[in-house]
Amino acid sequence: MPETWDYTLQIPNDPRAVTVARRTLRLILTMHGLTGLVDMAELLATELVSNAVRHTKGPAALRVRRSPEGMVWIGAWDTDPAPPDPPRPLEQVAQLEDGRGLGLVKACADLWGWQPSARFGDRGKYVWCELAAA
Repeated sequence: MPETWDYTLQIPNDPRAVTVARRTLRLILTMHGLTGLVDMAELLATELVSNAVRHTKGPAALRVRRSPEGMVWIGAWDTDPAPPDPPRPLEQVAQLEDGRGLGLVKACADLWGWQPSARFGDRGKYVWCELAAA
């Protein structure tokens, strides 16, 4: 059975938080011997955290955990309880500056979704994805 762990990084609503979250994720995965996931996990976390910071006014959080089944779960919490817009196929948004984030997540993750959640006393949601660590 794989080692399980769970980390949460609270971040302010600040575009610089995306870099802090990405570097923290890299360190977590490296320290747990999952360097093969780092590049893909960073891409996915960047998209999730960017959306959380860009589209809401409140605080946000990055949560990273490893399940007993060996999956790495990456989620971004934000203060907007509304569901995210459905991802558009990458071929429709490849040339656009905005609107590719969840399409990338859907295309690259083994599984993704969203769920309502309350954190820090605020209603909101997690948008999350999973990567197989094997």
